[in-house]
Formats: sequence, C-alpha cells, structure tokens
Amino acid sequence: MSASFSDPRENILQLGLHEGMSVGDFGAGSGHYTRVLAAIVGHSGRVYAIDVQEDILAHLKLNTHKDHHRTIETLWGNIEKAGGTHLRDQSLDAIVLSNTLFQIDDRLGLLSEIQRVLKSGGKLLVVDWAGSYGGMGPAPEKIITEHEAEEFFIQGGFHKVKSFRGGPHHYSIIFSKP
Repeated sequence: MSASFSDPRENILQLGLHEGMSVGDFGAGSGHYTRVLAAIVGHSGRVYAIDVQEDILAHLKLNTHKDHHRTIETLWGNIEKAGGTHLRDQSLDAIVLSNTLFQIDDRLGLLSEIQRVLKSGGKLLVVDWAGSYGGMGPAPEKIITEHEAEEFFIQGGFHKVKSFRGGPHHYSIIFSKP
C-alpha cells in the first residue's frame, strides 16, 4: 500500500471488532477495507460492501479471496438515501466510511441511513482526507475537515469515541451510536 494512503488494517483494528459481527463498508470502492473487515469478522460474520457503482462492486467480487466469498456480500445501493443500502433496521455492529465523506452530496440522507441500520452501541469509523495535498487528494473545496466531520456526526446524535491519524494524509474518527 502506498505511503500516501490510509492503512485499512491499522484503522480497522481501532474499532475492536471480532468474529461474528455484521459490518457495512459504505462506499466500498475497490474493497481495501472490505477485505480486512472480512478477515476480522470471519465466516460467522458478514461484511456488506455497498457502493453506487455496479462495475466497482463486480471488480471487488472478482478480486476477493475465495475464503471471503461467504463473508462478503456486495450490494448496489445509495448510502445517501433512506433505505438505499437495502439493509434491515439496526442490523449492523459497525460501519466504515472511508474516503467517501468528501464525495457525499446529501449528508443528512447519509446520516439518516447510518442511524437507521446501525445498532445501538454500534461504531462508526470515518476515515477521510485531511487535505488536498497538491491534487493527490480531493479538490480543496471538497475537503471535509476533521473538525467539520466531528461536529456533523455529534450534532447527528453520535458520541465521539476517539480520533487518530488514519495515515499520512488522512484523519480517522470513531463514533458510537447511543
């Protein structure tokens, strides 16, 4: 993994997940976090890789180790819309939102969907770009600062558990749902 990107394993270990949990990777993209999550929750767990781009999900499925095929379920869905993930209410122990927040148009829709599917006591890991870094990250006007992300989710009813460096160019924040 390039030094410029976040380290999915290091960031996910901060969540304290274990075998048998159900986790959502919202905006899963190429699946770096999805595969690490699958290794942690094991065969008795479930990882829902959700993305709005079907071709990326097909690619993720193709490039998933056969040991994780039963653990990972790819879902074509819209994380910004109520019911858009196609998951049951309060069905997830944790959600990972990595390199996705800066791309969201309807943040309140996203918040509503996270609130709907996350169990009480469930954890939310937000990992996003701390800056634009001369064009390596998102455009400067698209950056959601760590402070803005923290304020948004706290106002949305979450409790901040901790924040930490998510890599050389990323911040990470863990929230819990009361």
